[in-house]
Amino acid sequence: MVGVTESARHTRRYSLLIALAIAIAGLCYSSWLLEFALPIDTDPVNDFLSELDAEGKPYRAVFGTADKIVGLLLIPAALGGLLVFRRRRLTTIGWTALLCFGASTIADALLPLHDCAPGESACGGDSGLFPQLHQPHALTSTLAVTSIAVAAFAFSLASYRYHRWRILREFGVAVLVLGSAATIWMMVADNLSGSYSLGIAQRIQVGAMSLWLLALATAVLLEAREWTT
Repeated sequence: MVGVTESARHTRRYSLLIALAIAIAGLCYSSWLLEFALPIDTDPVNDFLSELDAEGKPYRAVFGTADKIVGLLLIPAALGGLLVFRRRRLTTIGWTALLCFGASTIADALLPLHDCAPGESACGGDSGLFPQLHQPHALTSTLAVTSIAVAAFAFSLASYRYHRWRILREFGVAVLVLGSAATIWMMVADNLSGSYSLGIAQRIQVGAMSLWLLALATAVLLEAREWTT
């Protein structure tokens, strides 16, 4: 009985650390909000967030460091989730995808967007509204978005299948739908001529990612017992 109680205490402590790491990562991933406080010449309606920490930008260190912190927190948090909590197929996929998201976010910061000279081979040809898609930064960004989408869908399905984690079933799913709508907005607009406020769409998408991370952190913190039984 003493052993079970001690084990439960350790699980609660680990759950607290995992939840804190995820929550802080979620807050750091919303560092783009600083564009409204810092003297930065950006157009939130049309500019992509990658331009905030692009090469040569005055506050690149601020936004790049925030992304690195996100990755450095989520990688051990995801590993902790795999090691501490009970293994289920969907949650295993979710934690693994979250780990990939953390690694991709670090790579995002290490491979920033850079200005392309006409004809530069590293950038390829024109790609409509997404000319930066020919840069290595595009690959890391795509991996990051795909990874957190897989994580969110996996945990959402798990919450319904296992009848647990009410926060993820309700608030988490609502945020996932919002982020998915913004992603569809961007994908459709990329194939149309003209401007469709893609900067706003991406900010909604990234904002939804931060909110979902906070929802996951809250679920781990408040419903730790459900992750282990």
